[in-house]
Amino acid sequence: MTSLTSLLVFSFLLASWAASTIQADDDQSIEETSSTVSNYTQLSYIPKPGKKLTMNKIDICWRSNPQWSWHRRALADCAVGFGKEAVGGKYGATYVVIDPSDDPINPKPGTLRYGVIQNEPLWIIFEKDMVIVLENELMVNSFKTIDGRGVNVEIAYGPCITVHDVSYVIIHGISIHDCKPGKPGLVRSSPEHVGHRVGCDGDGIDIYSSSNIWIDHCFLARCTDGLLDVIHGSTAITISNNYFTQHDKVMLLGHNDHFKADKIMKVTVVFNHFGPGLVQRMPRVRLGYAHVANNMYDEWLMYAIGGSANPTIFSEGNYFTASNDPNIKEVDLLLVWQITKRESHGGWKTWKWRSSRDEFQNGAYFVQSGWGSCAPNYSQSQSFKVDIGSMVPALTSYAGPLRCVAGKPC
Repeated sequence: MTSLTSLLVFSFLLASWAASTIQADDDQSIEETSSTVSNYTQLSYIPKPGKKLTMNKIDICWRSNPQWSWHRRALADCAVGFGKEAVGGKYGATYVVIDPSDDPINPKPGTLRYGVIQNEPLWIIFEKDMVIVLENELMVNSFKTIDGRGVNVEIAYGPCITVHDVSYVIIHGISIHDCKPGKPGLVRSSPEHVGHRVGCDGDGIDIYSSSNIWIDHCFLARCTDGLLDVIHGSTAITISNNYFTQHDKVMLLGHNDHFKADKIMKVTVVFNHFGPGLVQRMPRVRLGYAHVANNMYDEWLMYAIGGSANPTIFSEGNYFTASNDPNIKEVDLLLVWQITKRESHGGWKTWKWRSSRDEFQNGAYFVQSGWGSCAPNYSQSQSFKVDIGSMVPALTSYAGPLRCVAGKPC
């Protein structure tokens, strides 16, 4: 591990230099710092500078500190909901990605893959803006933070991210789009292990048999399969402050109707913006529990929240706007306006699906079912205030990767 130790020392010095360099140039405009983002990742969803800042509970925790770039690990204390304990690389060294190239079998020091496969905790940051085209799926090891703040980082045009059989991972501030299926072949998942992979489906992020995972302030769009899947007994997950757009099957929670291990699944979906061009699965839940709170829904072309195999879904304080597409036939409007869809051969009326303090626009409506409490029963550290639905446009106005400049509040 001598090479890693040397690289981490270099990474620390580089991170210190980069932070001081950026801070010295903090008069540079936000528009200038984002000018190198590829044309494929549109940042029109980010509010214009000068707009009155409204922060949700997660963002209040760290964004007001102008020295955020010197205190990056403070982010690890800011999650809410079931993924609260996702500390990522909080207790590890800083690793700086300086090279966007990729080798799935023998990754080079300085590349993203080399950092995420290490066994020890690491807080991974990026030297500069970069577009990373992976040669095969990126296998993320436990106790890792991928932190894209201060630069514009895209993972796109190839296979994307797999979080498989690991714990305590944070992925923050990354644009993930146009993901493609992976090819069968060898992929390294740790310094000691190279395994044969059958080829991923082309998801943006695939969370598989994992726990204590937090996905925050990412942009996800236009992948071959789903944008974000939580499957195969994964639990203790928070999905927050992300911007989803231009996709069919957005978010799947639960592998299939017969995979009973997914009964343990608990997922918090909070402060996300489900933008234009989405069709369904925001989320689609099987067997487990989902607390869907304070999210913004611009439209859906089939349904917003769906499920099968008797999941429990608590929709609380969301803002639902049904589509007003003039091409939709009048006879179909009632179906399109419905937020919910259950796939069942009967008996769904006993499923616990509840709506509380949601805001409904353009005729949107939520079909409730079941009886008894479906509250998330968070621990004290996991709990957070859920605002009424009318507050959601403000609470989610900064969803997606932020334009952070060192030396200024983000």
